[in-house]
Amino acid sequence: MTNYLIDDTDKKILSYLTKDARTALSEIAQGTGISAAAVNQRIRKMRDTGVITGSRVEVKPAALGLNVCAFVSVSLSEDNKYAEVVAALKLVPEVVECHFVTGRAALLIKVFCYNNEHLMDVLLNTIQRIPYISSTETLLSLDEAFARQVWVKGANPEAAPSLSAAKGTLLR
Repeated sequence: MTNYLIDDTDKKILSYLTKDARTALSEIAQGTGISAAAVNQRIRKMRDTGVITGSRVEVKPAALGLNVCAFVSVSLSEDNKYAEVVAALKLVPEVVECHFVTGRAALLIKVFCYNNEHLMDVLLNTIQRIPYISSTETLLSLDEAFARQVWVKGANPEAAPSLSAAKGTLLR
């Protein structure tokens, strides 16, 4: 990523785009006080420098019959084989995320499957057969309470997370 200093106008633009990547340039321009052409130019610059890494359609897994979401911690028999294990996990379509983590396990992966039998098959016959994986521990997600894009600090004070607001909600 090329160094690019994000200013307050860029933060406002990113705030609109993280809420809805299809927001019209004219709407963003109106909200930021600059022209649509200037908004477009700034978005292009943020894409070129790697600040914006893409836009995508998000599909609800259950709509495709993927009714089981699991988080699997993966321990390695040899720590220096991380790259090979990650490369093998990339070939498993059910694995949608992979994170290098601290703690007992080396990796935490997110897996979507059709049902528990499918999950068991993926674990036993695919993931646990990858060389250098010594063990796994699986947690089933019963419900996704929420998922969101990162918030853009300084763009919109009302949108920023607030610990005091959260405490107020919990105390009621």
